[in-house]
Amino acid sequence: MTKLSVNINKIATLRNARGGAVPDLVQAAVNCERFGAEGITVHPRPDERHIRYNDVRELVKVVSTEFNIEGYPSEDFINLVLQNKPAQVTLVPDPPGVLTSNAGWNAIEKGEFLKPIIATFKNAGIRVSVFMECDAEQIKAVSETGTDRIELYTEDYAKSYPINKESAVAPYRDAALLAHDLGLGVNAGHDLDLENLQYFAAQVPHLAEVSIGHALISDALYLGLENTIQRYLREIELAQ
Repeated sequence: MTKLSVNINKIATLRNARGGAVPDLVQAAVNCERFGAEGITVHPRPDERHIRYNDVRELVKVVSTEFNIEGYPSEDFINLVLQNKPAQVTLVPDPPGVLTSNAGWNAIEKGEFLKPIIATFKNAGIRVSVFMECDAEQIKAVSETGTDRIELYTEDYAKSYPINKESAVAPYRDAALLAHDLGLGVNAGHDLDLENLQYFAAQVPHLAEVSIGHALISDALYLGLENTIQRYLREIELAQ
């Protein structure tokens, strides 16, 4: 069964808009797990505009499912991950000022940069995933870095799904099959929602995990957090 990891960045964004500790990020993470989430994802950025580094230190004390920390592997980020030892770290090629993740790694050019970082995390017992697009040559290149998994960047799928869902999902199906053949696990995330998730999960083989934040937290404003998480889990279940 594909696991659902809830990205709670947007809850931190709401908190930071007023300062203080409302909404309580730690309680939100606990509630997500209580309502059925099988993982919690955070993506701290250097400006701490949503998830703060101290949030990671507090969350690691309470998250009982899989804790996934995403981010660009700067020295500060590497130290944060090693100090807190989540179940998984997802390496994302974000420049410092980017609004949201918008591209996968160029593993052909950056493979030598990634190899020692990945080795450091794996030696600490942390599973490593690398944010990637569907390009076959790039996936072959990232398989040589030592990473355990890739996370397929799904914005293109989400944009094309309303036009032609079969052509939208085809590159992801092929990428997942190739990754599996190369010994890599497959995660996915970015703009997956209640409209397009079931089809994606049904069509993409070997899908270990989806990480969903913006759409899920937005849906929770209308549907409630518990009901929303249950609906996302149901979409995944129907796809299996």
